[in-house]
Amino acid sequence: MGLVVLAYQEIGYVCLESLLTAGAAVDLVLTHSDESSEKVWFRSVAGLAEAAGRRVLRPDDVNSADVVAMIREMNPDFIFSFYYRQVLSPEILALARRGAYNVHGSLLPRYRGRAPANWVLIHGETETGLTLHRMVAKVDAGPIVAQVVVPIDESDNIATLYAKMAPAAARLMAGVWPALAAGQAKETPQDERQASYFGRRRPDDGLIDWRKPAKTIFDLCRAVTHPFPGAFTYYQGRKLYIWSADYEKTAATIEPPGLVLGPPASKGLPVACGQGRLWIRTAQWEDGPECDPPNLIALELPERIILETPKGVRS
Repeated sequence: MGLVVLAYQEIGYVCLESLLTAGAAVDLVLTHSDESSEKVWFRSVAGLAEAAGRRVLRPDDVNSADVVAMIREMNPDFIFSFYYRQVLSPEILALARRGAYNVHGSLLPRYRGRAPANWVLIHGETETGLTLHRMVAKVDAGPIVAQVVVPIDESDNIATLYAKMAPAAARLMAGVWPALAAGQAKETPQDERQASYFGRRRPDDGLIDWRKPAKTIFDLCRAVTHPFPGAFTYYQGRKLYIWSADYEKTAATIEPPGLVLGPPASKGLPVACGQGRLWIRTAQWEDGPECDPPNLIALELPERIILETPKGVRS
């Protein structure tokens, strides 16, 4: 029984590891070359596969004719995609004699598309999960084979959430692979009425709109903190990154959004929002060091100044 696995990132690593540990006949692994502009915070899929004696390819275009021809020659029983960044063509999906399956980082049918872990934090969700589903022409829309739920605490950020999701993904694959291999896995169609789709996020999407509620800004900060590009604002044209924060609800806000309300305290630096206030806990100027609450005074942000919400930002 032959498998072709396409994988990247930490979840790709642990899913491949689960198959190898289970003794699955992984004949070929396709992954990505790490980009020089990207902060690589995850283990190497290629390194894992090579250490296990598997053949590894890093194609620029997985749907190119030569890659398709290579997969066709292998006549795989299964094709798996684990956080691989390219959408597989229907031609590739049809090459898996027993099915092509994908692990998606949400509880489908909600949060289809790119960056689901970031999006669930941005929207203040209290749980997410991972879904193994059959791949069809429409992205993330195929029938569900298995899911695992991952709780989200308000103290979680994107790094801690991934730290929960990776072992959950490993458990998911370890649990479902025997049923797939035996031809006993059941598939459940997705409920299209519950479906939602979100697109890729760019670094510029981290721009803070101080007119929004403090909780909304807090969720953005924790969704795009390290290892992602970060949430940011401006003062006098200078870019300020906010890496961690807390928030405070108030009955009403009379201060202008973005107003720095006082000097740094043990809770951080207080800033007025459209509703409530944000406490900046860790921040840095674009060209400066990262500062925590005891050292936020080094940012030299005086009281009563207003952090900028540039024109054109959607409220």
